[in-house]
Amino acid sequence: MSKLGIMSRAQATEAIRAGRVAVNSQLACDPLAGVTPERVRIEVDGVECRRQSEWRMILFHKPRGVVTTRRDPEGRRTVYDVLGQAADGLIPIGRLDLATSGLLLLTNDTRLADWLTDPERAVPRIYLVTVRGAVSTRDLAALRSGVVSRGERLRPVSIVMRKASGRESHLTVELREGRNREVRRMFAAINREVTRLVRVRFGPLELGSLQPGEWREVGAEELSGAGRAGGE
Repeated sequence: MSKLGIMSRAQATEAIRAGRVAVNSQLACDPLAGVTPERVRIEVDGVECRRQSEWRMILFHKPRGVVTTRRDPEGRRTVYDVLGQAADGLIPIGRLDLATSGLLLLTNDTRLADWLTDPERAVPRIYLVTVRGAVSTRDLAALRSGVVSRGERLRPVSIVMRKASGRESHLTVELREGRNREVRRMFAAINREVTRLVRVRFGPLELGSLQPGEWREVGAEELSGAGRAGGE
């Protein structure tokens, strides 16, 4: 139900436990039960829930300090607060953490969202990274070989130094899996603090000249070769 944009996950859990939700006319009892929204009939309080029939995707420049969630229990500003009605019925494809800005996709195509975030698809994500202090040749070699963080081995697909000084270093990093806080954890493993992180590309889509808080519609043709067919 959260993917359909009806309510948050917490609200959906409460509604299911209160006996307000039915799937194919059968009372839903388990909030963790998996269903494919496009293949079942979901009702809340006897009213069928539908997503928008027209396919939509938007490309949003998420500002720093905004959380990627529908509602935040801490009262922080969310991407839905920034987008307003433009995000009605849409879900984010993956997440950007509070301190990260840049390209965030939102869509009403739940299967496409799952396809694009599936690690097996290896959809490229490119970030511009600024870290405190100088990143040495040895540091770059360590990152390219892979570093360990929280028991996980993290390694970028590519990493390029753009410019560096004793005060800070600027790099371009490409990832393919989108693990939680992967870039920050990667640099923390070599004792470098990330001070600025911007995602500038996801698959074939680029941030371009969009300023923080701005967004645009994405045409299906722009996703050629990146799983558009996988979403339908």
